[in-house]
Parts: sequence; structure tokens; C-alpha cells
Amino acid sequence: MSRILLGVSGGIAAYKALELVRLATADGHVVRVVQTPASRRFVGEASFAALSGAPVLTSEFERDPARGAFPDQVTQAHQPLSHLELVANADVYVIAPASANTIAKLAAGLADNLLSSCALAATCPLVLAPAMNNRMYEHPATQANLRTLRQRGAVVVAPDVGRLASKGEEGVGRLAEPARVLRACMQALSERAAEAPTESMSPEAGERSSHAKLLQGLKVLVTAGGTREPIDSVRFVGNSSSGRMGFALAQVARDRGAQVTLIAANVALPTPDGVARREVVTAAELKAACELEFPACDVLLMSAAVADFTPAVPADGKIKKAGRQRLELLLEPTADVLAGLAAVRRRDQTLVGFAAEHGEGAVECARGKLTDKGLDALVVNDISRSDIGFDVDANEVTILSAGRNGSAQIEQRHVPRVSKAQVAEAILDAVESLRDSR
Repeated sequence: MSRILLGVSGGIAAYKALELVRLATADGHVVRVVQTPASRRFVGEASFAALSGAPVLTSEFERDPARGAFPDQVTQAHQPLSHLELVANADVYVIAPASANTIAKLAAGLADNLLSSCALAATCPLVLAPAMNNRMYEHPATQANLRTLRQRGAVVVAPDVGRLASKGEEGVGRLAEPARVLRACMQALSERAAEAPTESMSPEAGERSSHAKLLQGLKVLVTAGGTREPIDSVRFVGNSSSGRMGFALAQVARDRGAQVTLIAANVALPTPDGVARREVVTAAELKAACELEFPACDVLLMSAAVADFTPAVPADGKIKKAGRQRLELLLEPTADVLAGLAAVRRRDQTLVGFAAEHGEGAVECARGKLTDKGLDALVVNDISRSDIGFDVDANEVTILSAGRNGSAQIEQRHVPRVSKAQVAEAILDAVESLRDSR
């Protein structure tokens, strides 16, 4: 069991902080909540108090009925200073959502409300989960503030990519899923415990944290997006892949301590912080990039949608429409990039493929691909459904894993429709399980 101090700043994502409290308490942790005045416009104190079982504070000047104690502690006889006592009792301080304004205050060392005062006084791990419009998140000032806070030791849980609060807007800036934020808190606690072995931590927290660190120090190679095969100088054969699944995998792998390289094929999404990115366009370029990066990687997550066919003879210029009744294209197969890499793999490498199948029999068809290509796992999704898969925020997959310790039995796990960030968590859980079984 750990004591988690949760700071909630102003923003529509404040409602997700309720789920963070619910998950934390369900796991046996105890939670105290401090809110900024702006956050009360989105979620009231009563909701947080009901879930945490403890008073919620919004100002340094209001009296704390619990006198700085967490629900598992005895209340002191005197009235301590809230911003000092709360963080003194906390094992970890997480701010979720962390608005652009709050991040700027923390970077500047300001302490003009209870939340920022607690941050300035905290000696426990500080975890920040930014949430804001994509233009605010990508602004150089916000990025500089986040770099400053990381340099001071803060853990930043990168936001997700998807629909934003403003109608019709999409991009990076969605608050990370509460489960991922909680995982970051547990990992921060684990790292602090490693530095100070005598620090107490619950068995559950320790188990969760060591699980989260199984990718620590590993090199993970992720491919994302869809290749484009040129017909002429302006036209191409392509697919609908947005790259969201691959970018979610890169974020989660980085959050779990991996050194991540991302090969992006025609993806307009911003690069996750701390991830090295290489740009490619065609299947041949992706193949060359993978062959260059693959020998040094420990885990390959091949989520890019690679064209199966490419025009045999692309035109040098633009093909004119005038005078043509039809245009016939001769297509030739592209190289199977994943099979080629699997043929030269080291025994200690873990290879995960992705199969976009259509309709019934998808999983059975994918089983053959898993064994034929010599993969450790294959992620199958049904592209006949419009609510999952390509160019949407959600996915529903089946993860097929090769049998452990030489067993011929294929393990199968169905992941129901959830966000792609949550699917990425499940996929990397499978990767960690495969590597741990070795």
C-alpha cells in the first residue's frame, strides 16, 4: 500500500482524475486530493472526497479536518501546515491533469496555490500527467517547461493522441489513461525504493513496479503508419493507417523504461518525447531502415501497414488523363520485411507482428502467419469493422503468442474494444511475459 497525493488542476480532463482515485483505492492505496480553484469548475470536492474517503483541500488557508493525515494515519493533535504535512506523508505526488498553466508555474518554482506549494515542498517522487489542447502542448514554451521539470527529476506521463475537448479537434494532448498514470506512479516508487532499500512499500506496489520495469534498458524498435508506393510523381498506392497504434506502442515502451526507435511511414503525429524517429515513405525504404536498426534491438513491434504490392514501373512524371480511356497498373509483390528480419534474428530477440484481417476466420488465418514467419507474437485486428483499427482512436485485438519453453501450443488473449494506448499496454504485457518466461 502506498500513500498517493493527487493534485488536480483546471481542465476538462479533471473528470478522469476520479477514475485515477478509483483505480488507486481499488489497488489498496490511500489517496488525498488537492485541487486548484479552477479545477472545481469541472469536478467538485464532494466527488473526490467520496472516492478517497478523505477531505479535499483547495487552499492553504482552509483548515484540514484530517490535519495532513492520510486515511490510514492517525490525526495529529495540532494543526500543521497543509502544504508541508501532505507531501511529508505522501509516498508519491501526482498531478493529473497538469494544465499548461500549472506546468509553467512548477517550472518557474511558483507557489501561489496549495497544489503548487505542495510541489515545491515535495521530496517524494513527482509525477506529472499533462492535458491540454495540442497547440498548447506543442508550443515551445510548454515543451521547454517539461524539459526543465524532467531535468529536476519529475516523471512526465506523455499525453495520448486523439480527440480533444474542442469539437472537431484531434491531436496530442489527451490525458493519459488513468491506468497508465497509476503505473507511472508505481514505477517512480520502485525507482525510489531501489535508491533507498529501507523505504517501505507494499508487496502489491513492488510487484506492479518491477513488472513495469522489465523493459528497462532494452532497445525497442517500432514501425508505424502505412507505406506509399508511387504510381507517378504525384499518385501512389497506399492504405488508411494513421500510425496511432505504433505511436501508442512507442509511448508505452518508453514509459516502461525502454530505449525506443520509431520508424514512421507517412505519419503526421508528433513524436513522443524521448523517442528517436526515422521517416520513410515506401516499403523498400521501410525495409532498409528496419535492416539497419534491427540488429541492435531487443524487441521489434512491427505495427506498420506495409504494402503487399508496388507498381512495377512508376512513371517519372505525372501521368496525363487527357486521351486515356483507362489506366492499367502492373503491380509486383513487395518483400516480406518481417519474414526477412525473422530469418536473421538472434535467439534473444522478441518479434511481434500485426495482421489486419477481414471478417470471420481472422484469428485462424493469423495462426498460420505466426508459425510460418517464426514470430513470438501476432496481434490480429478485424478491419471489416469501422469502429476499430485504421484511423480511429480505439481498437479491439486478439494477441496470439508462441508457446513457452518450446511448446507448440499457441496462447490466445482477446483484448476488447479499448483505446489504442490500452491495447499497447496489453501488447507490451505480452512481450514482458514472453521475455520473462525465457
